Amino acid sequence: MITESDSPRVTVDREGHVLLIGLNRPDKRNAADFRLLQELCLAYGELERDPELRVGLVYAHGEHFTGGLDLPDVAPRIGAAGLDIVPEGGINPWRVDGSGTTKPVVVAVQGTCLTLGIELILASDIAVAAQSATFAQIEVARGILPFGGATLRFPKVAGWGNAMRWILTGDSFDATEAHRIGLVQEVVPDGEQYDRALELARRVAAQAPLAVQASLASARTAAADGEAAAARNLQPELVRLATSEDARIGMQAFLTRTPAEFIGR
Repeated sequence: MITESDSPRVTVDREGHVLLIGLNRPDKRNAADFRLLQELCLAYGELERDPELRVGLVYAHGEHFTGGLDLPDVAPRIGAAGLDIVPEGGINPWRVDGSGTTKPVVVAVQGTCLTLGIELILASDIAVAAQSATFAQIEVARGILPFGGATLRFPKVAGWGNAMRWILTGDSFDATEAHRIGLVQEVVPDGEQYDRALELARRVAAQAPLAVQASLASARTAAADGEAAAARNLQPELVRLATSEDARIGMQAFLTRTPAEFIGR
């Protein structure tokens, strides 16, 4: 008989240039114990290192995206310097330690999405939610604060009042509200969230990888350091990309009206 300890907490599969990253603790509503956190970091490390991979798709096995942290398992590991979840070769998916993958991440959400699940969406780039999905940032009800980036990004995404409405009360909200405040970009019928997210991931993966990563980096710089900081890099990045092999391929595809097959160089 296969037990929970035998199964990976995070499944990793490939679909073309897309890395499929599945939260895999369904009997615990995909609550994140320390092992799941570390395996997720390693999956992001694989996404970053492999030049054949262009996009990550994070989804969840079972009925729920995540029930949040498995506090009995994780809380004892919080030391004087906080919680270190990143093993050698891993990358923090929540981008709160100054690192992060340079490649875009799409998220598919269903069922319950609590705390670190919302923060994973906020640290990602495109999110699709099932119509019946529910969300809550409940740390204040547990005597802690959101430490995966909600206080950093939620106000920027949703606006101050919308973010504080949910962070400071711990109340739950539905997919319609998540879409209204910009937390998710699309809401689809239940059961279709994975297929739609994969469709979007494939669309991103079909574009020129260097251009996608440069666009993502520019937008993140503007969000973190301001428009002036991002603007300083626009022309140098344009020059770098314009001399790439992919730019030549893109121009040829435009002239011949044929699909571009980008190579990432």
